[in-house]
Amino acid sequence: MSLKLFELVGTDASRPFSPYCWRTRMALAHKGLAAESLPWRFTEKSAIAPHGSEKVPVLLHDDKPVVDSWTIANYLEDRFPDRPSLFGGEGGRAMARMINAFGDIAIVGGIFPLIVADIPKNLADVDAAYFRPSREARFGGKTLEEIMASRDAGVVAFRKSLEMMRQTLKKQPFIGGGAPNYADYIVFGGFQWARVTSPFKLLEADDPVYAWREKLLDAFDGMARTSPGHAV
Repeated sequence: MSLKLFELVGTDASRPFSPYCWRTRMALAHKGLAAESLPWRFTEKSAIAPHGSEKVPVLLHDDKPVVDSWTIANYLEDRFPDRPSLFGGEGGRAMARMINAFGDIAIVGGIFPLIVADIPKNLADVDAAYFRPSREARFGGKTLEEIMASRDAGVVAFRKSLEMMRQTLKKQPFIGGGAPNYADYIVFGGFQWARVTSPFKLLEADDPVYAWREKLLDAFDGMARTSPGHAV
């Protein structure tokens, strides 16, 4: 069996940073599966175009492409049913679909304006030249620095947006219950993206979300913590 994963990097090929690729990295580790990392950069679209995608992650299973982090998680669950479940049954899979949207909107969307001007510092010039105008266009032409200028106030609102998660983690150690599952990896992917690309402090040390993030940084023999990143 051959598994290969295209994942987003910048100038350091050992520093994957896409929140969606981290969802897949954690899912593979949960299943006890090892995938060869195929470093991919923003301007290398021709490398994944033959696999029917313009974005990563792209997983190749015996050269068969599986595209999109949610699709990959479902593929791993169904293709490897004898390995630890990512969802804990169909009810868990259904609830994880809602968490997938929460992860996209509240976590990735909430973090983006807090770290966006730090991301190009991790990129080669050609990739930074692609990233900057494509992201500035999403904000009506504001520069990345203008988008991020109010982050000291913005992070307060972001922390408040985590209250639903915070209340859950006061009652149980993980979103998935007594042990982490794919719902946790969805949300964690956004925090790991921020940790790898930016020194900005998203969480206070006494926050239950901070303690939860610490546990996931240490999961799978510290796979996420040992990946190069900032002390946040």
